[in-house]
Amino acid sequence: MPDGPEFHEFAQLAERGDATGQRYLEFLRGPTMSVGLYTLAADGQDPQQPHAEDELYIVLAGRAVVHAGGASRPVGPGSIVYVPAEVPHRFTDITEDLRVAVVFAPPESRPTGAAE
Repeated sequence: MPDGPEFHEFAQLAERGDATGQRYLEFLRGPTMSVGLYTLAADGQDPQQPHAEDELYIVLAGRAVVHAGGASRPVGPGSIVYVPAEVPHRFTDITEDLRVAVVFAPPESRPTGAAE
């Protein structure tokens, strides 16, 4: 992580993520957290498994239903979802391409690019 602040633009991150063809693009990693952009296509499947870290999802674009810890809720732009470490969760019923900022704390322990 750089010594100073970082600034990112959603449109540029989305373009970069699309160019890589990966569902998850990590764009920030520090000693206490990591942040990435998670993309799922409309009618797509969310293959992720529970993570060893706490997660914060911020829906930037798209619509879906999120299931976490036995609860379900529709989400869209502006929705924020906290999922504690090891809690099963996933997005379903994706009706519009979904783009979600994901904050892991501490940093995600799985290799970069493996949000599944």
